[in-house]
Amino acid sequence: MKKITKQTYLDWYKDMLFWRKFEDKLASVYIQQKVRGFLHLYNGQEAILAGALHAMDLSKDKMITAYRNHVQPIGMGEDPKRVMAELFGKATGTSKGMGGSMHIFSKEFRFYGGHGIVGGQIPLGAGLAFADKYNGSNAVTLTCFGDGAARQGSLHEAFNLAMLWKLPVIFICENNGYAMGTSVDRTANHSDIWKLGLGYEMPCGPVDAMNPIKVAEAVDEALERARRGDGPTFLEMKTYRYRGHSMSDAQHYRTKDEVEEYKKIDPITQILDVIKEKNYATAEEIAAIDKEVKVLVKECEQFAEDSPYPETQQMYDMVYEQEDYPFIS
Repeated sequence: MKKITKQTYLDWYKDMLFWRKFEDKLASVYIQQKVRGFLHLYNGQEAILAGALHAMDLSKDKMITAYRNHVQPIGMGEDPKRVMAELFGKATGTSKGMGGSMHIFSKEFRFYGGHGIVGGQIPLGAGLAFADKYNGSNAVTLTCFGDGAARQGSLHEAFNLAMLWKLPVIFICENNGYAMGTSVDRTANHSDIWKLGLGYEMPCGPVDAMNPIKVAEAVDEALERARRGDGPTFLEMKTYRYRGHSMSDAQHYRTKDEVEEYKKIDPITQILDVIKEKNYATAEEIAAIDKEVKVLVKECEQFAEDSPYPETQQMYDMVYEQEDYPFIS
């Protein structure tokens, strides 16, 4: 694994803070109805992405996830302005405004969604890994899903074939404690989701996913296993989300005290504490990062605001490949 240095901590702080503030802005404009439909935020789970990206080879590795998918493509290299524009439904967005919040894609940066069907991306991630093995690319696909999706039958089918064919895939369950409003304890006879891998003799285990270092170490080991040709790994990332399942979630299933307890181990705060403790940055330098993040978020919002909505014709152009399609009236 690449060494974790002073610069790593500074990059983690800036990136995670930007992702958090980017989504805080989305929540703000959602209330103003500038972003429509569903909106699922990643607040609290940023250490998973930060740690995984540190271990990945971004020149070839892929990522696929569910609908809590705004900051992952940014981490993979996509322009955050285009991501913000997509959420605004603008023509300059990653899918020309046609995908919206739940379906962000960036083929250029090997981010394959953004999927609204719960657990639907799990077999797709295995499929991407199958293609890489078939083509001999030595790339690995990180396939992420929530604790609720871990109860889908498609997971078991994907696990079985991934082990049978030794596919270069890392299955990552981002266990934030709740499937919408249902706690993990109420969804199965056991709460250790990682144990699902044992039935397939798949290497598996839990990870403290509020700490990007722990995530990076676990993902690095899984990447090495996959690149050796030894097949998949299943990691249960134990994390927490500070906001509701979506913006319409009243969160009656948990207490404010519970949320505040988890905020004591906020991944951004943990990294900032190390930066201060090891004197990696002065108070002025930290303030400068905070200001830079604020400016970046404002630029993204302004770009989205100023961008045009797509023309009606675009809808037909993106749906119908055949230009003289006879059934359009």
